[in-house]
Amino acid sequence: MRGRLAFLLVLVTLTGVVNATGLLQKFEKSTFYQAMASGTLSEIENQLTAVASAPVEDRGAYEGVLLMRKAGLLSKPKDKLHFFKDGRIKFQTAFMADSNNAEFRFLRLGIQEHAPKVVKYSSNIQVDKAYIKEHFKSLSPVVQHAVIEYSKTSKVLHPEDFN
Repeated sequence: MRGRLAFLLVLVTLTGVVNATGLLQKFEKSTFYQAMASGTLSEIENQLTAVASAPVEDRGAYEGVLLMRKAGLLSKPKDKLHFFKDGRIKFQTAFMADSNNAEFRFLRLGIQEHAPKVVKYSSNIQVDKAYIKEHFKSLSPVVQHAVIEYSKTSKVLHPEDFN
């Protein structure tokens, strides 16, 4: 009896710690896009935790983009390269499985537009731009909002592209 009580006490304590630290976060696209736009390492880290609850078929794309975004926020070149490569592999794997996904095209365009030339990840910008413009109306309202907000500061996409 004491063993069960002790186990339950530990379980309740751990559940409280998990909830307090945000490890049971639910993935929400609006929060994901806010984190991507914010550029803070803590928000990116929070989203890397939350992405575990994203739909399985999309998880690799979101995680990959977050890792590439994280790479841009780190200071050590070795860490930057490691996270970018890891993220690129995860994202490209998900992208290859669903290359007609307009949201994935948007995510890739955003990373490509800001990736340093040394990583050679910018060859699909114009193709992705055209695809996003053509399929904009098929995106969910949350993603449409993210595209519009991104286009306000982008050198590639412009708000008038979506009128």
